[in-house]
Amino acid sequence: MISIDNHDNLIVAVVLGEFTLADYREFEELADYKIKMAGPLDLLFDLREMAGFTIDVAVEEIRHSRRHAHDFRRIAILTDDQWVTWSAWVSQFFVDAEIQVFDDEGEAKLWLEA
Repeated sequence: MISIDNHDNLIVAVVLGEFTLADYREFEELADYKIKMAGPLDLLFDLREMAGFTIDVAVEEIRHSRRHAHDFRRIAILTDDQWVTWSAWVSQFFVDAEIQVFDDEGEAKLWLEA
């Protein structure tokens, strides 16, 4: 399940339980619209309560990232999972955005506001 909130050029997505393709497509639809209307975005992905993700999510995330390689400014990822941290590192090859992994939500928000 995904919960999405958006503010100006910031999208905040919180994933609870398994991250499915339907969840990712919900995020993708909003991100595509906001990119078209407002330009580059900042993202905050809270994955601390994510139980896992399906392989089709990983494939779609790579496709979406490649289509929008220049459309994200900063991406903050909240997690304490080493596998997700490694995945974030790999994602840097597909986008021009600055990507940082945090375990503290306050620090992530401060970094995005800078």
